[in-house]
Amino acid sequence: MRLKSGIWASAYLRRCNIEGAFAAVRRRGADEAGAIFIKLNRLDGTGVLYGPAPQAVFDEARPAERLFSVLLGQNGPVAEADIEARLTREIKFDPDVWIIEVEDRAGRNFLDDAVV
Repeated sequence: MRLKSGIWASAYLRRCNIEGAFAAVRRRGADEAGAIFIKLNRLDGTGVLYGPAPQAVFDEARPAERLFSVLLGQNGPVAEADIEARLTREIKFDPDVWIIEVEDRAGRNFLDDAVV
């Protein structure tokens, strides 16, 4: 069983803040199972967007884990306007999404090994 989105988001915010980065929930989604998107703001007008990984990459041995993949910025940071446009489309598709924004000039995402 996977952690509820609200609990995971709280733990992630705490992790970011402990590491010295500012992080905040920009949009609160469904507490039970809302999809979570992480916007990494590099504070220079660019960033990277992480979202839920495709089901094909999940490890059946660890079904409770949340995995993320890079949605925008695979080859380096992209313009914030592009990230905002993608987030707007995601909200229209699923109004229960969470958006967490992390501000870190070094580009640290604090997602451990979960980024695929």
